[in-house]
Amino acid sequence: MTKDLQLYVGLSGESISFTNRPAAEIDIYGGIRPTFGAFAFDFGVWGYLYPGGTCFYGAAADFSGKPLSAECAANAVPNGNVMKKDVSFLEVYGKVNYTVNESWQFGLNEYYSPSFLNSGAWGNYASITGKYTAPSTLFGSSGIGMYVSGEFGRQWFGTTDSFYGVPASPFGIHYADYNTWNIGVGLTYKVFTLDLRYSDTNLSKGNCNAFTGDYTAKFDGSFTLINPTGVGSNWCGAAGIVRLSADLTAVTSLK
Repeated sequence: MTKDLQLYVGLSGESISFTNRPAAEIDIYGGIRPTFGAFAFDFGVWGYLYPGGTCFYGAAADFSGKPLSAECAANAVPNGNVMKKDVSFLEVYGKVNYTVNESWQFGLNEYYSPSFLNSGAWGNYASITGKYTAPSTLFGSSGIGMYVSGEFGRQWFGTTDSFYGVPASPFGIHYADYNTWNIGVGLTYKVFTLDLRYSDTNLSKGNCNAFTGDYTAKFDGSFTLINPTGVGSNWCGAAGIVRLSADLTAVTSLK
């Protein structure tokens, strides 16, 4: 709209491997980005859609006694985990990024969903970010740039509905809150960016299993109040992430 006010919409699709076996993840999002001097804001709404899922429960009723569909009753995961057929959900977010100078940037992020993964539990995520961009002279006249960036965040949750209840909490479980962080280095050349990143959380294997319903999780004695089966998941542990991207809005710089 102006150089300091942008509107945007987006659509993306990703392959996904959830317990309920959806065909894909389809993201629909949109928002507004106003800029005031060194402060750049971003407010928007994000819809996460997971079409084609199947309900897995393995029993005719949940622990509260609520009857479940025939599909839920007929399908069971060997490790005892469960997941709804439809885990689509909506999230709103707000971000602000402050540019100190050509080298330093800092940011704050806030995301909220009234029912994270359609679990019935609200989800709230807040984080701080920082980025250092090396001087353009670091690699001489090669055109290569470099940055180092990181994020530290905290995820809070409410209580699920009875579908995810356990014997001790038949009407729903309070997902465990956790911290998450990442740090990485990026190399840029013209429109291309190669980002190498380390990511981790302090979520235990047992609470991770209760949260994700990981169909690959195995029994390892990871008992918690919300994970009475002792099945532990590795889905929330440390990970290395490699991403290669190209900014096509700057494609003229390839000439």
